[in-house]
This record gives sequence, structure tokens and C-alpha cells, in this order.
Amino acid sequence: MPAPKSLPAADIHAAIDRLAQAIGQNHSKTPRLVLLGIANGGIELANRLSARLSTKSGILDISFHRDDIDRHPIPKEFVPTRIPVDVTGATVILVDDVLFSGRTVKAALDELFDHGRPAKVELAILIDRAGRKLPVAADYTGLVLEDITPGCKVVVKLDPAKPARDSVTILPSKPAA
Repeated sequence: MPAPKSLPAADIHAAIDRLAQAIGQNHSKTPRLVLLGIANGGIELANRLSARLSTKSGILDISFHRDDIDRHPIPKEFVPTRIPVDVTGATVILVDDVLFSGRTVKAALDELFDHGRPAKVELAILIDRAGRKLPVAADYTGLVLEDITPGCKVVVKLDPAKPARDSVTILPSKPAA
């Protein structure tokens, strides 16, 4: 089995800076902007982006909207939805660590619209690994990983206390038995 591949923390930080810069340029005059990190992978990324942009952030839990809840029950580290403002009429940017099939984004939209009707919804992703099953594309992308087979897993770890420990690891596909 091939060895896992990793991206250095410096590449991850540069990608986060690019995301913040792009969002800041597009929303410098947006009055009601809120970033919602999709639990669990998007929470720390949303926190970092909101700190750079001086805007509010919150958490969007999608557990009850997943289409695979029978195979993947609600995780033990359940983090409930916490939205700091009324989203009706606001511009909301959904934030997540990896975009793959698009199913997580669909579940996040379902959860978001349970809380109101935003004026606009955008998507910011740290890693786009391709392989969509739904017609979903990110408005803001930090890194694009090409040449990843569908069976590979992309694991993002953003350490809130020590960003120097941030990592992205690409785990190879398991060989067929």
C-alpha cells in the first residue's frame, strides 16, 4: 500500500489567507455577512476566516439532514447548530474543510433553511478534491487536489491552539480484498 501524502502547515495557512482575501474583496461592503462552519470540519476554518474578516461566525450541524445517517450515526462529538444572527436576508457563507461528493453541502443548505431565508448563500472550501455526486461548486477554494482516486481519504486537522500543527493528509485507497 502506498504511503500517505501530507501537505505542510505553510501551504494550509497560505490557502486560508487566499480564502480570507477573496471573501474580503467580494464582501467589503456586505452589511450582514455571517460565516457558518459545517460541523465538524468547517468550524475551526470558519473561526479563522471570521477573525481575519472581523465578521460573525457560527456552527451548522448537519447530522439530522445527512442522507447516510443509517450508515453514519450522529457522532459522539455532536456540536449543535449555533447561528449568532438571524440569517433571513443575510449573506451566509458556508465553510467546510473538504468538498467531495456535495452531499454535506446539500445537508448544510437544508439545515440553514430550517433557520431562515438568507439573501445569498456562498460556499468556502479549504480543499476541493473533485468527485461530485451533486451539482455543487465552491465560490471560494483554498487548494485543489487533483489526481486523487475516489477511494482515497483527505484528512484535515486544524489545531486551534497551535496552528503550526495544522495538517492535511491524503490516505491511499485500501486495496480490494
